[in-house]
Parts: sequence; structure tokens; C-alpha cells
Amino acid sequence: MDGNDQGRAGGCPVMHGSNSAVGRTVMEWWPKALNLDILHQHDTKTNPLKDIDYRAEVRALDFEGLKRDLTDLMTQSQDWWPADYGHYGGLMIRMSWHAAGSYRLADGRGGAGTGSLRFAPLNSWPDNANLDKAKRLLWPIKKKYGNKLSWADLLALAGTIAYDSMGLKTYGFAFGREDIWHPEKDVYWGSEREWLAPSDNRYANVDEPATMENPLAAVQMGLIYVNPEGVNGNPDPLKTALQVRETFARMAMDDEETVALTAGGHTVGKCHGNGRAENLGPAPEGAGPEEQGLGWMNHVTRAVGRDTVTSGIEGAWTTNPTKWDNGYFHLLLNHEWELKKSPAGAWQWEPVDIKEEDKPVDPEDPSIRVNPIMTDADMAMKMDPTYREIAERYHRNPEEFSDAFARAWFKLTHRDMGPKDRYIGPWAPAEDLIWQDPVPKGRSDYDVAALKAKIAASGLSIADMVATAWDSARTFRGSDLRGGANGARIRLAPQKDWEGNEPARLQRVLSTLEPIAADSGASLADVIVLAGNLGVEQAAKAAGFEIEVPFAPGRGDATEAMTDAASFDPMEPLADGFRNWQKKDYVVTPEEMLLDRSQLMGLTAHEMTCLVGGMRVLGTNHGGTRHGVFTDREGQLTTDFFANLTDMAYKWQPKGQNLYEIVDRKTGQAKWTATRVDLVFGSNAVLRAYAEVYAQDDAQERFVKDFAAAWTKVMNADRFDLG
Repeated sequence: MDGNDQGRAGGCPVMHGSNSAVGRTVMEWWPKALNLDILHQHDTKTNPLKDIDYRAEVRALDFEGLKRDLTDLMTQSQDWWPADYGHYGGLMIRMSWHAAGSYRLADGRGGAGTGSLRFAPLNSWPDNANLDKAKRLLWPIKKKYGNKLSWADLLALAGTIAYDSMGLKTYGFAFGREDIWHPEKDVYWGSEREWLAPSDNRYANVDEPATMENPLAAVQMGLIYVNPEGVNGNPDPLKTALQVRETFARMAMDDEETVALTAGGHTVGKCHGNGRAENLGPAPEGAGPEEQGLGWMNHVTRAVGRDTVTSGIEGAWTTNPTKWDNGYFHLLLNHEWELKKSPAGAWQWEPVDIKEEDKPVDPEDPSIRVNPIMTDADMAMKMDPTYREIAERYHRNPEEFSDAFARAWFKLTHRDMGPKDRYIGPWAPAEDLIWQDPVPKGRSDYDVAALKAKIAASGLSIADMVATAWDSARTFRGSDLRGGANGARIRLAPQKDWEGNEPARLQRVLSTLEPIAADSGASLADVIVLAGNLGVEQAAKAAGFEIEVPFAPGRGDATEAMTDAASFDPMEPLADGFRNWQKKDYVVTPEEMLLDRSQLMGLTAHEMTCLVGGMRVLGTNHGGTRHGVFTDREGQLTTDFFANLTDMAYKWQPKGQNLYEIVDRKTGQAKWTATRVDLVFGSNAVLRAYAEVYAQDDAQERFVKDFAAAWTKVMNADRFDLG
């Protein structure tokens, strides 16, 4: 191309849209197409440290040196972003809180466990304004300790050290969070197309917080919890209290923990709203290269120290914002409060009358006293009867409050780390906490071959063994490392009664396996998994292949006392495409629900395809339905599902809601029935490509091996001791 040609092409030598947001994506051209990106997040190509075992590296960290450095950092104020009152504690606590506070119980996503606060959208949420400065202040420490300290651990630790430096006896801290290296596109934060859109968008009825769309927990797009000015920015503490209660419950916190966290979070630090929000530049993701990853920059007026604008609310909650004390309750409960507007125009509550010595000082000039403030959520702690009772008790008992907060803070910052066995470092507490889903260690010294023989002689069918093992293991969530087969919680409430687990069939199978476990000395958890493995081996043998599915003994059996039944309720599967079942019709399609479940289980699109095809021919459909069982050799681990799905001798026609017939083109007779989950492996181009691999005449042996490998991955997903 000569110069003239380049001019005719627009003068640009690169393909537009190849490396930026310019141009329409495939999903924009075909918005109803199934987006498989959620299953492509497991690719390690984005990780520059894939040759490093972080969990081994962090064990060599100089923990005490790190603590000293972080403690020193708190009072080393920098001119480019000066510390309020000469102490960065409030900023660091807010950063740790917001890194962890995105966690929600429904799907286990969010939280501090991956360092996702470094990437969009979290790094540019309105509620996370100016946390980019906190991270930049931490860079010298991250730089010093290098690969022995992940960003995920550092972002969570900074707030804990801040509390320690201000006088709180913290409960402890555990290391071991591994960084991700790209935005988590698999997290659904809401359907809104604008930041801070009214709450009505995610509620069936905003006055009934329980109607908030699942799995969401925050009340508006871009907030961690609730709007500090009130519901949709309209102050009303009693209405706000209802949203606070629902939001914190969805983040796995009860009323006691909610009051403790609200009060403890606001015992130190301050809000920032002494200026004009319209002077702020774009968030980090929208800022120009000259800002070097920083956002919300104000190049119009002074914008640091007392003149900082973040939430728009202005002021501190307590008399001593850099000291851990009971001052929050003292001011909240002993004063009357009235609504006022901050300099930035935000609603806030200020005391009607207050002694000069009870006012906090100006963040830059200690000779100046200013009014304290409360948000609408703070006033909820005073006006909601249940919250008020807890607040008054904490006010009377400062030591109880400090302990309650320390424990709740630890839970907040560790909720998505999984079982206690994964904790690393000298500050990890020894106490077993029920929200950690404790499981006792199981035996591994029994005769596995003899146990397998007893299971084989039990009379259980392949479908029974495989389906029960699957139901036990499929609860695993890589998002917060909960669930899985270890613990055999499938025999306990609430899991034993979940519709997706077919309670009657489940009880029949367990009644056969339980005495076998008792006689052998193995845990029931091990026996359930071993039975599933046996079923796969028998099905492979029936198809002409001798295999041994890998088995690692050592699972334990949890007890009811070790099981927080209420926190497991949100984990109930509402659909399982692998067993061709869903509880009812939902707004999202069955195939989208299959992708979501697969991603939580840590499966790739290829592994998902292999498992679905195998589960169909093994006859494991929920309730024994025949949908998608494209074979006359049920119980044999064949490639029939893929071969018949891709065979043009058949055509596919709708027969009702999520129901299709597979019809012989020559005879016109219906051969099989299918659901959307079955047919998506033929209709989606990427999934069809995988299906065609297994539909080939030479694929049978490969399929059996791939299925066994994917099956083992699911069965062992929660075996962190095997790492």
C-alpha cells in the first residue's frame, strides 16, 4: 500500500477495534448468542508468574518485617496524597473493606481473595473512589516484598494492620490469596447501564429488600453495600435499615455482625465531601495516560487533605478518628441528629447540639474543631429497634464490642478463602469457626480395593452411584472455595432435602453406602466418591475400555454441629444441566445456568462438554427423564450423545417449553427428546466444535479418558490437601 492507498484507508495503519473497545463485538452483533467467555477465564496465559507457587513463596515472607513496614506507612504522610490527621488508617481500612465487601453468599463471587480490586470494574466503581491512591501508597511495600506477597493479601492486610496501629486487638490474619491478572468477567454485578442507577432497577419492590435480584447484594450499581444518603439518596433511616439488613445478610452477616462492622468501620477515618464533585475527572478506566492509572483527579481546585471529595459526605464519625475506642456509640446514642447538606451537596446527619471538645478536629489543622457526621446507615443503627438494642449493649460493653468487631472483620476479610487448612502465616487463628465449613480429617489407611468390592456387590446401579457422587461434589464453588464432596454434607440438612438431590433416591443410596462405610472404617464422603468412580469404571468397561479412575482417600464426615445450615441454603442448585434438570423456568436460559454452574466448579468449556455427554449416556438425568439420552446403550460410556446430536439423519423441532424432539428425517418418527442444554452443544459454534471432536469415529478412547479426567477434577475440587 503506497501513501495514497493509506490515505484512502483513513490514514491508520492498524485494524480498528483490534486492541481497544472500538468496533462491535460478536455479542453486540448477535446479542442472543451464548457467551462462553465465562468458561475461558481459566486460561493461564495472562499470568506472568505461572511458574511460581505463591502458596510456597508466601511461607518464606518476613511477616514481622512486613508488619513493621505497614505500621510505619500509616503515619508517613505523602504530599501528593496527605493522610487525614497524619494517619492513613481510615483510607487503608476502607480499601480492605471494599476489597472484601463485594463478596456475596449466593454465588460466592466477589471478595478479597483474588486482588480483583486492581481491575475493572471494581477499580472504577463510584463507591471505590480514591482507593486507587491507597493502592499506590502501598506500592513501595509490594515492590519490596515482590512475589512473596500477593496484591490480594496486601490489600486485605493493610486494613488489619491499620486497626492494630490504632489500638484494636485484632483477631488475626491469614495469607494465601493468589492474584488474578485480568478482570473477572464472570461476575454479574447487575444489568444497569449507568452508575448509581436507582435501586428500583434491581428490586421487584424497593420497599421490600428481599425482592432484590439474585445473586446481587449491593443496592445500586457501583456500591459495595447501601447508599449512605438513604434509599435512592432519600434519607429515611428505618427504610435504610431494611436495606442494610438484607444486604449484609446476602454477604453472610447477621445483625450482631452488621452493627459491629458498621460501628467499627466508622470508629476511625472520615468521609470526604468538601468540594465540588463536578471538578473530578474520570475514574481510572476512563482517565488519560498522563494520569498513570489514577482516577477522580481534580485539576481545577485543591483536591487533597480537607478539600478531598470522595463520597460527597463530609466529616468524621467520632471525636478521635485515629483511635480505636467506643466513641461511635457515644456520639450516635447520646446526641440528637438533624439532616444537613455537605459542601458537596450530599445528605448527612449532624448533631443538633454538641460540646466543642466532643467535635473531631480538622484533618489538617488540629486547632480547628468541626462537626461529626452520621450517614443514613449509621442512623439506622440508632432508629431500628433491633440494631438499637445491639448498639446499646456494645456501648455498655466496650470489650464485647471490640471482640465482636475483630471477629466480624476477620470473617469479612477471610470469607472467600475456604477452609482453615488453607490459612498460611503466624497470625492465623487456631479456633475453628462454623463459617469456615470445618471438616474433620478422614482416615486413609483402609483397604480401598476391598471397599470397592463391597460397593460393587451392593446392587447399586451405575446411575445411582454416579448421580449421588455428582450431587455431593457439584456444590463446590471456586469463587469462595465452599462446597464439594468432602464432609459428606449431602446427608445433612439442608442438602439432604434439596429437590435437585432427589431426596428419596438419595436416602435409598445413602442407606446402602452408610453401613459399608462403617464396616470399612472409611468416611461416607470417601465411599460416595469411590462409588461414583466405580460407576464410571463399570460404564467404561461396558463400552470396551478398562480404566481406573484416580481415587485419593482421606475425606472426612462433617457433623451437624460443624454445619451452618442457613449459610448453605443459598448454595442450593436451582438447575443442573449436567443432570438435565432445573427447578423451574427462569429469566436466564438453561444453557446460561449451565455455564454459571460450570464456571463455579472450575470447568473449562471442553470439560463441560465432555461431562454433559458422558452423564447423558450414563442415565443420570434427574428423575430418570430421557431428555438428551441419545443412545440405545444407556449405562455404557460411549460417544453416542455426540454422534447422534451431530448426525444429519435427524432434525430437531420444538415441542414445548424447553422441550424438543429429535426426528428421523426418513420416517418422520421421533427418536429422542431433548432440552435446550442438550441442543446447545450442536447449535453453538464453539460447543459444536468440541462435540464434533467426540463425534468422530476415532474419538471413543479419547472420550473415556477425558471424561475420567474431568470427573476426577470435580470429585477432588475441594481436596486442598492434595495440592
